[in-house]
Amino acid sequence: MNGDPIIDVRDLVVGFGPRTVLDGVSFDVKRGEIFGFVGGSGSGKSVLLRTIIGLIPRRAGSIEVLGTRLDQATDEQRQSVERRWGVLFQQGALFSSLTALQNVQFPMREYLDLPQRLMDEMAAAKLDMVGFRRADHHKMPSELSGGMTKRVALARALALDPDLVFLDEPTSGLDPISAGDFDTLIRTLQRTLGLTVFMITHDLESLHTIADRVGALADGRVVATGSIADMLASDHPWVSTYFRGRRASALTSRLANSEP
Repeated sequence: MNGDPIIDVRDLVVGFGPRTVLDGVSFDVKRGEIFGFVGGSGSGKSVLLRTIIGLIPRRAGSIEVLGTRLDQATDEQRQSVERRWGVLFQQGALFSSLTALQNVQFPMREYLDLPQRLMDEMAAAKLDMVGFRRADHHKMPSELSGGMTKRVALARALALDPDLVFLDEPTSGLDPISAGDFDTLIRTLQRTLGLTVFMITHDLESLHTIADRVGALADGRVVATGSIADMLASDHPWVSTYFRGRRASALTSRLANSEP
């Protein structure tokens, strides 16, 4: 990991009608790190992610991703940047009419001109990479468990060999064992592929286990960034309650006792 920012957000303002959700948000994500972003329910975490990737318009501020100011980019420049990121949406957001294999092929059809046989091989390799069984490649999303759905969605996010991956609540809806396995998978892929990961989450265990740095959102602004140790030392009321509350203390104690 080096110090170069792969995402640079400055003074971002986003709202809906009279309501301002993000009010001057600024932070950066460094190349090669897993950056976990937390906030209370309805604080605007997912709004932030969707604004960065262009699904929600901003009112003010700047967003730079992979060296390109997205608000100033031409359509061609923006498409070039989008080609270099992958997104895992909350609950997977698979296309219900496509098989697991076809879901992974979707970005390939959008951006690449490849024969079907090669796409089949590439999509199968991505599903293998995330631990999805070959016997399940032709199942429909309705036939998949929550954990299987997340793995297919992650394979789709990796379909174009991105530099950057956005994860929106990647462990939500998973049981603790499945969530732990998914955390391990994310960290393994990040190290193996040299990915930068921007992860929206409320999962304290994920943050403790795999996040290199954390950003905390409260009152429409980023109120703290840094390591878990920095979060524990923060005197901001929300950050203090989140990272030093009863559930957080129990987790910290359990993790400490499990270390060799």
